[in-house]
Amino acid sequence: MLQHVIVALIVLGAGLYASWTLLPAALRRPLARRLLRVAPNAGWLRKAARSAGGCGGGDGCCGCSSDPAQAKPVTLHRLPRH
Repeated sequence: MLQHVIVALIVLGAGLYASWTLLPAALRRPLARRLLRVAPNAGWLRKAARSAGGCGGGDGCCGCSSDPAQAKPVTLHRLPRH
């Protein structure tokens, strides 16, 4: 019985983590602000509430550039046939 409870808690935690990670930043920020009222000392919530958006938060840099001078060429490699 105790094993089932432990496994259920682990699965629940993994599901919450996956949901939080895959949640769009536009939904994650307001949710983090609401959760900060309950746990004001949670640093990871404070960081999520202040995230700027973009590709998962941070400074908004997705590794892409609109400047063509910084464009990187795409290299295709052929797989050897056996």
